Amino acid sequence: MRSTGRGRAAVALVALAAVGGCTVQPADGGGHRSPVRIEVPGGTPAAPRTSGGDGGGAPDGAPPPKAPAAPAPVLWSRGDTGRDVRELQSRLRQVAWLLHGPTGIYDDLTEEAVRGFQGKRGLPRTGRTDTVTWQRLRAMTHEPGRWELYLMGGQPADAPDPRCLTGRVLCISKESRTLRWMVDGRTVSTTAVRFGSAYTPTREGVFHVYWKSRHHWSTLYDSSMPYAMFFSGGQAVHFSADFAARGYAGSSHGCVNVGDEAAIARLYAQVRNGDKVVVHW
Repeated sequence: MRSTGRGRAAVALVALAAVGGCTVQPADGGGHRSPVRIEVPGGTPAAPRTSGGDGGGAPDGAPPPKAPAAPAPVLWSRGDTGRDVRELQSRLRQVAWLLHGPTGIYDDLTEEAVRGFQGKRGLPRTGRTDTVTWQRLRAMTHEPGRWELYLMGGQPADAPDPRCLTGRVLCISKESRTLRWMVDGRTVSTTAVRFGSAYTPTREGVFHVYWKSRHHWSTLYDSSMPYAMFFSGGQAVHFSADFAARGYAGSSHGCVNVGDEAAIARLYAQVRNGDKVVVHW
């Protein structure tokens, strides 16, 4: 009977522990049985976890985990062209992340500039201009004007002056800052040009090329004037390394500067003494 009583007591104790959520402590030596600690929950029991492949699913009724944020939409990337790319490049120049252009072509230098700008501001360094990158850049810069967009040339030419439509003519527009080489009303080539400052203006009117000097050196200004084609006093159409380097950030002493050396070399080879020069607005 004594043995039966102990058995029943043990069964009752185990049942009580199961109901109360007990913890069985390990033996602490001496050959004695460990006590049973019964912990009665003080609040509502936690909801059971949902079963999953690894047993680690979220509890029933809990909000699902947040999905990772979608990447910002890309506006422009390498290979894109156009006016918007010019504006991007102009703004990158304003914050000194780009030193060339604007060209209107999203090239490797533009990609590297965007990547640097992104990294400096803790954005993903993709080199692609997404909406977040564009918003940050716009907030730091001003809206570029026309000659910031075309700082290094590339602008379209305006309509030729009527005086340019006959014969062989260097048709030079101060309005669009371009030089058209025209033969019998047909445009053979077009290139960007730069003029004199307000203190040394380029003269306007109809002139003629009277002297060509391939390796000319100006003794007045102590500067090189390669591919010079003189048309009015000391004023000439010629290549300018300063224009090639700084664009419209500078000006000439009255000459018509060309910043594209390959273009002026081709033009020099075609123009003859006596060909007409028209400088107009």
